[in-house]
Order: sequence, then structure tokens, then C-alpha cells
Amino acid sequence: MTKKLYYITTEITPFANPTGLGDFSVHVPLKLQEKGHDIRTVIPKYGYVSERKYILREVIRLREIPFDFLGEGQIASAKSAFIPKTRVQIYFLEDEKWFKPLTNLVYKSKNGRILADNAVRYGFFSKAVLSTLPHLFWTPHVFLCNGWQTAMLPGLYKKHYEGLNKFYKKIKTILLIHENDEYAHVTRNDLDLMEVPIDSSLKGNDLNAYEVAAFNANGIVIFNRPSSSISKKLMKLPGLLKNKEKVSIVELKDDEDLDYDSISEDLNTIIKKTP
Repeated sequence: MTKKLYYITTEITPFANPTGLGDFSVHVPLKLQEKGHDIRTVIPKYGYVSERKYILREVIRLREIPFDFLGEGQIASAKSAFIPKTRVQIYFLEDEKWFKPLTNLVYKSKNGRILADNAVRYGFFSKAVLSTLPHLFWTPHVFLCNGWQTAMLPGLYKKHYEGLNKFYKKIKTILLIHENDEYAHVTRNDLDLMEVPIDSSLKGNDLNAYEVAAFNANGIVIFNRPSSSISKKLMKLPGLLKNKEKVSIVELKDDEDLDYDSISEDLNTIIKKTP
């Protein structure tokens, strides 16, 4: 059975690929589309991305996307294009404050320091993505959330959107975990400000975004590489251990030359079986 899939990512080649997720986010959506799924992708519109070069088109109904964030009314907008040399649609979410100033390092400053406001930036992104559905006149069956950058979306969806109206019914969230590094750390204070639900079993101020997401996501996919079997450490985290029935582990056979046919087949099976 084919599905409507909303693929949420912060990297798509050639627009952004600082960690390698950009290549994954080209090939996997394309392979899933070839399997018959109606897949749409969404990414922040970074200021360095040329609208003319990549033929970004204005969509009237996406000019103003209102939502609340940090206790204030916000307005985002989006333009539409296709991933180059494919027919996979991509929406570029625009915001003057959160996305436009970023360099092609995306998550870091030019001196190599991790941006202190990453968590809030991608909380904004997740809330904006969720708010696009009534403007797209489209409801996905599944949100495919890539990495720590979108780990707040399952909780935001559950708390603020699920069942809100006809566009927010029976949507599943599947979190795809590609890395386990310092980027996944988020403070309780930031999560509280963004109104992301935190399970009562999670203690302390320094939290792991994957643990927070595990209580609200319908499925979790961990990608192990030969050089980095991240599932071993992740499954020792209390939040993931408590939700181990949601976890699927995909073993990648190569660090560089990924078998996207195999990956998409595994994801296709996981999507179908996720309750």
C-alpha cells in the first residue's frame, strides 16, 4: 500500500550537505517515490541558496504560514522546487531570522563553534513544517523526521496538532537517527520554552533529543555504519530503552557508498509495519 510521506530534513544536496545527510536526502526520497509513495520533502531556505539557479517558485498559498512559537505569533513562508534531476518536490521554508543568516556550515559558525541556538532554530523549523499542512491542502500518512534537527517534531505534533482539524488526523511520526554526537544535546529550559513535552522519567537539564522524541514518535530507525555502531550506545539511554519496541536498527554495509535500494526497502517495510 502506497503512502503519503512528508520527508523533513535540514540537508538536501546540492542545497546543503555539511554532514552527508544531503546525499541521503536525495536518494532515499527518490527511491521511495519509485515505490509509488507520494513523497514531499521540506528544508529550510538558507540565505546562500540561489533562487534563480535552482528555480524556486513562489506558491501563493504558502506566502504566509502563521503559527505560535516561544509565546509569540510567527509568520513563515515557503517556495517550491524539485530536487535536481528528479520529480521529487521540495519546499523551502523561509525566515529572515532563523534561516537566512546561516552559512553553508549550517550548524556551526565560521570559527567552528556549534551555534548555541541550534535547538531553538530547529524547533522553529519543526513548528513551521507542522503548520504547512492546511496551506498545502495535504495530509501525510507519515512524517519522516531526520536526525536531532527534527527530533522535536513528534512531541510538538502530539501536544499541539494531533486531532486539531482534518489535516492532523492519523499521522505517524518516524524518527531517523543517523548520528549520535554533541548536536543531539538539548536543554530542558529550551524544550520548556518551545513547549516540547518531556516525559517525567527524564531527569536533569541536559537532555538527549532522541530520548525526548522516543516517547512521542511512533517509530525510531537507527542507522548503524561499519565505522560507527551507534545503536549500542543509544539503546543504553533510558528513554530509548523504555521505548525499545518502537526501534528498528538498519545495518549499513558501507560508510561511503550507501546501498540506497536496500535502505529504501528497509524503510518501506518499517513504514508499513509502524503502528
